[in-house]
Amino acid sequence: MPLNILKLCVGAESVEDLTDWHAAHHHLWPPGTTAHVTRMWPKREDELLDGGSIYWVIKGTVLARQRVLRLEQRIGHDGIRRCALILDAQVIRTEPAPRRPFQGWRYLNPDESPRDLTTRSTDDTLPPALAQALADIGLH
Repeated sequence: MPLNILKLCVGAESVEDLTDWHAAHHHLWPPGTTAHVTRMWPKREDELLDGGSIYWVIKGTVLARQRVLRLEQRIGHDGIRRCALILDAQVIRTEPAPRRPFQGWRYLNPDESPRDLTTRSTDDTLPPALAQALADIGLH
């Protein structure tokens, strides 16, 4: 069963900020990918690479995810080994889910992960702005 990662999207005010940042830096990565470098290497690598995603917390709410494709070692200018999470470039919006602040990243089990928002309109799917407003006040 795949395992996910939960990570704060520092500096982003919206999902659009995340996608705009990716677009501005697309020349740094192979086509169809993005990368996020973190200090710690996941100990549960096999589970993460079995279809896991990184779920982005933006302004205190999970709003999007990207599938993790692979992990690569990166050595910083300071000589310290780091982990690059190589991600699918597609950013998938999720149902808003409030999260308290934390440092670093956390594992997120699939049964605790927010569902993807569908692209088709259904009676039970709220518009993202309304869902965000309800999540902000703890009602969704």
